[in-house]
Amino acid sequence: MIDKENEVFEKITDHLIRDEFPSKYLNQESMEPLFQEYPLSLLLKLKKTEQSKKYHPEGNVWNHTMMVVDQAAKVKHRSSDERAFMWAALLHDIGKPGTTRVRKGRITSYDHDKVGAKISSDFLRVYTRDEDFIKRVCALVRYHMHMLYVLKELPFGDIMNLLKEVDIQDIALLSLCDRLGRTGADLALEEESYRTYLKKLEEAKAKVLQLNTF
Repeated sequence: MIDKENEVFEKITDHLIRDEFPSKYLNQESMEPLFQEYPLSLLLKLKKTEQSKKYHPEGNVWNHTMMVVDQAAKVKHRSSDERAFMWAALLHDIGKPGTTRVRKGRITSYDHDKVGAKISSDFLRVYTRDEDFIKRVCALVRYHMHMLYVLKELPFGDIMNLLKEVDIQDIALLSLCDRLGRTGADLALEEESYRTYLKKLEEAKAKVLQLNTF
């Protein structure tokens, strides 16, 4: 017998994997009473979480997430695990509602990646006991900001653990989708950034393997 939680999880997964634009289903379902219940209510909070209009003219975190999910659907076939990749796209900013603050007139969400990884773990455990799947999704959520950290040489990165915990192609792809999932994104510019990021990750991994520190 299939319980309610499993049925919900499988239905969302099916749309994430099979739909050309998963956002159509998700936008429709977000209006249903089920989204008022935990853990889907965590996603509903994204609609009330605003972002900097400078970087996210598309508006709130839900709008951005829907754009990221649709971008991810275009490239999921290039990932090592389509199911984990698409769930990571859906949950990548789930840490923003609890971390978003207005500081000196600026909207920020510091550490939303770290907080989001923990929330994603709790979220997914309502639906599945597949620990490997949960670990894959949460690691992608945890490191999805590293493209920015690496390219801008910011001090917030943790490349060593990133290399240990995620497939570098997967995290580069998710980061690309995150950057394209906004109004006015420049495809050519972001593709160039993606290639540079992936190249740097590959070089870092080669050095680590050479030193036998993995």
